[in-house]
Amino acid sequence: MSESGPGTQFTLVGDGGPVHDDRLAQLYSYPAVLERSWVRSNFIASLDGAATADGRSGGLGGSGDRHLFSMLRQLADVVVVGAGTARVENYGGVHLDAGPRRARRGRGQAEVPPVALVTRSGRLDAGMRLFTDSDVTPLVLTCATSLPATADRLGEHAEVLDCSAHDPDAVDLDTALNQLAARGLRRVLTEGGPTLHGTFVQRGLLDELCLTVSPMMVGGQARRITTGPVGSRVAMRRAHLLTDPDGYLYTRYLRDAELRGQAASSE
Repeated sequence: MSESGPGTQFTLVGDGGPVHDDRLAQLYSYPAVLERSWVRSNFIASLDGAATADGRSGGLGGSGDRHLFSMLRQLADVVVVGAGTARVENYGGVHLDAGPRRARRGRGQAEVPPVALVTRSGRLDAGMRLFTDSDVTPLVLTCATSLPATADRLGEHAEVLDCSAHDPDAVDLDTALNQLAARGLRRVLTEGGPTLHGTFVQRGLLDELCLTVSPMMVGGQARRITTGPVGSRVAMRRAHLLTDPDGYLYTRYLRDAELRGQAASSE
């Protein structure tokens, strides 16, 4: 991988040395052996906790955040996102250059990770950018009730999967992860939105959080990175902390049990 370009010079806090792309990939590598799905989330928030500025997360970002955003996608098997976030952020598919594609082949991954869209209603327009601007076929994770109409509406633009469990009117995330794992997609990256993120947290399915702290205040009524009807406390431990010349902080937190497991495996 190439070194980080201008505006993306990362420094590892506590170490002080520069962090280039090869080291960045090591810092954010998934566990070497996965017997189940590993769910990583990637979010950005302001200093006062806002997940968006002017309604979009992109308003908080800088060049370093965009670079890390791309790197995390390069390492994942699949990018999972809620339908609402895909609309608001105008999601397209993942596009990678020759170098990242070659690195993915070396890790035994497909050249490009698909985007998997989570939607209970399945009311998606085949003209959405995700379906018209993608190098690989997107996945749609929906429920049994919505599946026939959704598959008919999207046709060949997407592969539509039934991710219901006991309730045919709901998407069950455990079932969704099992569907993805059956396709060899265990390195999961979710980019939100906050409601989907909250469900991963509430169900105990989130293994790690990569949170960029943007050096700005937003105020107003902006949402947090996690929302939902039910609160839950999940103990997390810091894996590392990066910064850049623009004052952004790039944090990686692991679920407490996972951090202990990684420490034990490295001894």
